Amino acid sequence: MLLELAVGDAYGAGFEYAEQEIIDLHNNLSRYVKHPRHPLIPGCYTDDTQMSIAIAETIVSQKPWTPEVLAEAFVTAFKRDQREGYAGRFYQFLLGIKDGTQFLEQINWTSDKSGASMRAGPIGVFPTVQKVMEAATIQAAITHNTPDGINAAIAAALMSHYFIYQLGEKSNLGTFLETHVAGYQWGEAWQGEVGSKGWMSVRAAITAVMRNDSMSELLKDCIAFSGDVDTVATIALAAASCSVEIAQDLPDHLIVNLENGSYGRDYLINLDRHLMSLIK
Repeated sequence: MLLELAVGDAYGAGFEYAEQEIIDLHNNLSRYVKHPRHPLIPGCYTDDTQMSIAIAETIVSQKPWTPEVLAEAFVTAFKRDQREGYAGRFYQFLLGIKDGTQFLEQINWTSDKSGASMRAGPIGVFPTVQKVMEAATIQAAITHNTPDGINAAIAAALMSHYFIYQLGEKSNLGTFLETHVAGYQWGEAWQGEVGSKGWMSVRAAITAVMRNDSMSELLKDCIAFSGDVDTVATIALAAASCSVEIAQDLPDHLIVNLENGSYGRDYLINLDRHLMSLIK
């Protein structure tokens, strides 16, 4: 899961809010693309993956699932591996604090954007729908304590849970999510550019997962929406990597050329192994 979502994040980072002409020209999976405006090096992941790592590490450590523990994990993940890709104000916020306690004291938790949903995929390993919903709510409320922010995170976490535990066919994913997180028309096909709200990225990710049967086609479809496509790809590939109905055919060169520093490809593969060993 973590390796795949990182590939989606890193590939999508080259196209985030890019012009349609760039998407049409370069969205062919041949390589990681340099974003026309952002300084991120092609093949490097963004905050979507870094915060997913923090979530996964907390799950694997089996520490108490509390705001204090999670906030410390977010700060630790950033401080040991500072990188661009975060929203400007949040990046400056992380630079200026020293630990999880200060994080909780000073964070503006009123956002309804996609930060809580982009990192929610690993939560799907928890053994029951209720546990997934509770865990997703706790982590989301730290930074996105709004109905839309929390519900988008719950839906993103339930996407991976649905496939990990084989709760139904891919075609029924939207119906399953609407049963547990009502009011968002999760099963209705998303069309057009994806905005910054969390539920928008989740809706688009669900649409892409439901209508594609391979990871390669899924990744291209996520980018084709335009807008906040790295988040769409992160959420979609996290879930789809766990589906028996989706061919796991991401191009080898995207995996090989994913960053491989201290917390890069090899670290993700190892953390993934520990995370998936917890599935009951």
